[in-house]
Amino acid sequence: MNQLDPSDPVDLTNCDREPIHLLGAIQPIGVLFALSSDWLVSRVSANVGEFFDTTPDKLIGEPLSALFCDEAIHTLRNRLALIRGPDTVERVFHCPIVDGGSDFDVAIHMAHGQVIIEVEPSTERNYGDATGTVRGMIGRLDQTRDLPALFNEGVRQVRALTGFDRVMLYRFDEGGSGEVVAESAKGGIGSFLGLHYPASDIPRQARELYKRSLLRVITDIDAAPVPIVPQLNERREPIDLSLSVLRSVSPIHIEYLRNMGVRASMSISVVVEDRLWGLIACHHYAPRCPSFERRSVAELFSQMFSMRIESRVRKELVEYERRARDLSAQLLGAVASDEKLLEDPEWLSGVLTDAIPADGVGVWLNGNYAFSGQTPDPAGFAALVKALNGTAAGKIYATDRIADLLADAQRFATTAAGMLAIPISRAPRDYVVLFRSERIRSVRWGGDPHKPVDYGPNGPRLSPRQSFEEWKELVEGRSIPFTPSQIRVAETLRATLIEVVLRLSDEANVERQAASERQELLIAELNHRVRNILSLIRGMIRQSKPAAGTTIEDFVAQVDGRIHALARAHNQITDDHWGPAPLNALIDAEVAAFLVNKKDRVRTSGDPALLNPQAYSTMAMVVHELVTNSAKYGSLSDNGSVDIGWVLDDQGNLRFTWQEKDGPQVREPTRKGFGTTIIEHSVPYDLGGEVRASYDPDGFRAEFLIPARHVPRTRNVRDAPARFFAPLDRPTEQHKDMLVGKRVLLVEDSLIIALDAEDLLRRLGAREVVTDGTVGGAIALIEQQRPDVAVLDINLGDHHSFPIARRLQELAIPFMFATGYGEQAQLPPEIRDRIVIKKPYTMAGMTRGVAELLKGGGA
Repeated sequence: MNQLDPSDPVDLTNCDREPIHLLGAIQPIGVLFALSSDWLVSRVSANVGEFFDTTPDKLIGEPLSALFCDEAIHTLRNRLALIRGPDTVERVFHCPIVDGGSDFDVAIHMAHGQVIIEVEPSTERNYGDATGTVRGMIGRLDQTRDLPALFNEGVRQVRALTGFDRVMLYRFDEGGSGEVVAESAKGGIGSFLGLHYPASDIPRQARELYKRSLLRVITDIDAAPVPIVPQLNERREPIDLSLSVLRSVSPIHIEYLRNMGVRASMSISVVVEDRLWGLIACHHYAPRCPSFERRSVAELFSQMFSMRIESRVRKELVEYERRARDLSAQLLGAVASDEKLLEDPEWLSGVLTDAIPADGVGVWLNGNYAFSGQTPDPAGFAALVKALNGTAAGKIYATDRIADLLADAQRFATTAAGMLAIPISRAPRDYVVLFRSERIRSVRWGGDPHKPVDYGPNGPRLSPRQSFEEWKELVEGRSIPFTPSQIRVAETLRATLIEVVLRLSDEANVERQAASERQELLIAELNHRVRNILSLIRGMIRQSKPAAGTTIEDFVAQVDGRIHALARAHNQITDDHWGPAPLNALIDAEVAAFLVNKKDRVRTSGDPALLNPQAYSTMAMVVHELVTNSAKYGSLSDNGSVDIGWVLDDQGNLRFTWQEKDGPQVREPTRKGFGTTIIEHSVPYDLGGEVRASYDPDGFRAEFLIPARHVPRTRNVRDAPARFFAPLDRPTEQHKDMLVGKRVLLVEDSLIIALDAEDLLRRLGAREVVTDGTVGGAIALIEQQRPDVAVLDINLGDHHSFPIARRLQELAIPFMFATGYGEQAQLPPEIRDRIVIKKPYTMAGMTRGVAELLKGGGA
């Protein structure tokens, strides 16, 4: 039982697999007895004859009273009755075991239904009052001024109590590695203070035993272990020595200590908040065996020492979090009187870094960014915000190495290596981010932390390190980590910031409702909507190019149907002042308009649901294309049917399904026209959702996911009738080659309008047009391959394109704005003189804008 199987593969789990609690042997300083529940001796250590006039063969099977005197039996039974809990060990000092014999120190505990008794000769005489000793030691601890002084006083007193050559306090970090944070040692043997040791030096199962049994002593690494007989019980199981005070030592650990030059050691667990916080490690360079009584006093002291550490840490934390609460109150009061402070990174930086030290602060609000101190560049910050949106929504995110989240972050690690991101909106898009710069440091290890594969005395395994001379490792690309208490403070500040944001939002809503400018805002909104609708219609006409052989009548009917679908959707959402509209009304309108004689072959299922205006318009186009395609080529062209269903998932997203049945055999189209583009790309592009389309031979199927932000929650969903509108006339266009050889960035949040504008730019000679509908995506495109010219829609849903404009301005790239708001469009002061063209996009308007832009106008 003392060795691993030599055939085991050599890997980093060797030490972790060794059954150190089942070694089947004890150290020779005492004797172990294992008793059945009726106190018959079932096992005994082989050295019992060295301490008592008996042998294992004579004793096994006999009652313990055959050896122990009545007084000893009575005392031990009483002690056994005091045991509470599975990891309790009771002690008796100076106990006479045999009538007329020497006194012994005894430990008694339970293990798997057996009574385990361990005895060793009493070597302490007139030790004194153990309670008074510990009280005096704790009194000296309480006089220390801070944690480092507490650590130093603790190891100094343990060394005075036990007499070891070196006593160290070893503290674990989050990864399991440890550092010597305090030391008391005799002169001339060097110092280990400040050295680190890898987690692999203390295997997993050893850490578990350190929590269960708080003190472990090794009196002489050269002493031969004493086997317990019989080695296995009737079930072929070894004895469990997890709580044994005499347990033998792992051969791997013996080799480890020998490589350090240590002959005897003792370790005492420091447990803080039920976690193994660290160890008091004692080393001696000759055999040493403190008495059991003295070891027990040291164990009691370590428990009190642990409580003092926990108390000091909690006191510091309470004070720290009190300051954070005061800071939150200050933050709330200041922003309540001046809401613009929230957009001032210098002010925010001063407030936040007073509680959480940082080298820089970045603020991302509604697509706008601002910096203070050392931060990433704008492109890096935009990419980082995009990556943060993929983490758990609404949660603080802290790391000392940003490159673990964003691979490209390595390029700005010198200024921003670590971060603490505080989301300050209900949707994960607005952040206050605290940055810490790179801290290149040299970690001092107690020898090379990488254990070599070697053929040691215990066979092929990962041998303990041969050298414990100081070994340095340079750590780069990391910052000082954010502590758990700092993260808790960040949670408090986040709640305050969200309260501020919501309060400001509520106040803004009240002001907008009461403001005399409401009528002007409504007119501007209407103007914007009309221009966008006109742009949509122009785009649909351009993209609905007839295939070869298509008659003009078919082409007109196709365009007419699409415009009517858009008109029906517009009517539905304007019926309630541009508010959410019912999904089932949209479907009913399409079925009624195009399937007069086939309405009963379309089945719908789903609870009443509303869609916001943007999503309603997009889905109107999608459903129209699904219906017309099915009527021409799919199930509704024959005797088949269509099942339409929708459901809200736990996150509030709408999952919409279209399933055709019993129609002609389906084949995936070889050519994908405008209708297929609308079905497969509108929802992802316009709404940020998902689409899956499958051309199953038995029937076409499409699944759409519409994000929750487009699906308002309400109990009262009413139907609305469909209304029809006549198509618009097609406008004339002017063509000029003005952008020959140039790469153009187009930022537009509507797929159809983007396709239309892209065609116009290509007709003006653009070599390449790259398109995106988001702030982060557009900035990333700029950094990847800089454009020659850019056209920016001012309003991108709930964001503005101003951060993109600022980045283009920094890079001296010509750009102009486009808007459907007309004269009501408001630009920030630094870009107020830029060219603005009105929507819908026309060749004439685009030509004039590009011509002025290339001349340097408005720059």
